[in-house]
Amino acid sequence: MAPVHALDRYYLGITILVTAGYQLVGFAIAWTFKFDKITDFTGGADTYIIMIAPLLTLCIGNTFYARNIVVSVLVMVWACRIAGFLLFRVLKTGKDARFDDIRSHFWNFLGQIVWVWTVSLPTTILNSPAVSDPSLGGSNPAFGTSRDIAGVVLWAIGFLIETIADAQKYRAKSTGAVPRGYPMNKGLWAWSRHPPYFGEMLCWWGIWVICLSPTVDGRLSSGARAAQKGSAVSPIFTFLILMCGSGVPTAEKPTAQKFFLMSHGPQAAEGQQEAWSRYQEYLNSTSILIPLPPSIYRPIPTIIKRTVLMDFPFYQYREEREGQTALLSAE
Repeated sequence: MAPVHALDRYYLGITILVTAGYQLVGFAIAWTFKFDKITDFTGGADTYIIMIAPLLTLCIGNTFYARNIVVSVLVMVWACRIAGFLLFRVLKTGKDARFDDIRSHFWNFLGQIVWVWTVSLPTTILNSPAVSDPSLGGSNPAFGTSRDIAGVVLWAIGFLIETIADAQKYRAKSTGAVPRGYPMNKGLWAWSRHPPYFGEMLCWWGIWVICLSPTVDGRLSSGARAAQKGSAVSPIFTFLILMCGSGVPTAEKPTAQKFFLMSHGPQAAEGQQEAWSRYQEYLNSTSILIPLPPSIYRPIPTIIKRTVLMDFPFYQYREEREGQTALLSAE
């Protein structure tokens, strides 16, 4: 069966149309009924149901080669796992306040569409006729190259970290394993303040590395080779969003403020006066992203933590400014 040539040789147009249509239907339902469960399932702040792009491009491109199938399955497994977990969590809790802005503001939801489409680019381009159809200058070397193996290993490590970290935090919260006034420091969370984000980044770097394998084949056209290398925008965009957008920044200062008010606020609970100092010790001992044992992370110079280890200054909660503002608002 010949591949379907839809809009362009790289399936960029058809995938963005399908992704936008799917997400907009979810947005219309969520915005109309103010329904968190639909928002979670169709692409809220942390959920990206991106299995549509690999499944669609795999089928219409007729690219049922081992590499294309493996990459498409890995993307779909990742998407199903995170979507299922977040939907399960919102069903248990009844509400996820993080999705209020996305559900209520069209432009935020539009940004979600861009992310879903962008992170799918390596798989979309790999499955396209321009890369996998020999008659169009494409090529598909046998699966099992060193890049394939490295990519699968990266993806597997990232997937395990993300899955285990989510399960550990959910279990700790649901069982009360972490007492009030103490930061989450069980399991992987003792080595990283955001292990799921680190795992997610590894997953998308792994996918991109696997998709690079055809670029080593001299028969692949220069345009297709450039497109595959350019799809590095997927893991790079994921890193930037998680580190500078809707990931770490939305968690660091709100969490710090919670512990600050717990110790200093007008409604400070009895016995929680040490909550803020415990949290500061947690910050000094726990890497913001890359998992490191506290015994190794703690003595690292601050300048290295603020640069190489990415605990950037704009994440820091300033007691003299933000703390005092929070106290005034809480009175």
